[in-house]
Amino acid sequence: MEITTLIVIAILVEAIWENCKMIWQENKINTNMLGSLILSIIVCCLTQVDIFRVLQINIIIPFAGNVLTGIIISRGANFVNDLFTKLKGGN
Repeated sequence: MEITTLIVIAILVEAIWENCKMIWQENKINTNMLGSLILSIIVCCLTQVDIFRVLQINIIIPFAGNVLTGIIISRGANFVNDLFTKLKGGN
């Protein structure tokens, strides 16, 4: 595994974790975030969108990349744009 792949996976895992943390805030479920998360996962699974496949990172469970991508994009376009800027090594 290349160091670049390791860094990309670390960035993606951080993004996934940060999104998941937003579901539980102030000792209650954030229904807006949960709804966005569920809808994003469904859309990514139905459309086969998978950021890991795009980045040529193999995942052994076929639909897991779609689910993880759904978690990432549930934050919206600005977050995804910032994530890709970070992945490309931009500011």
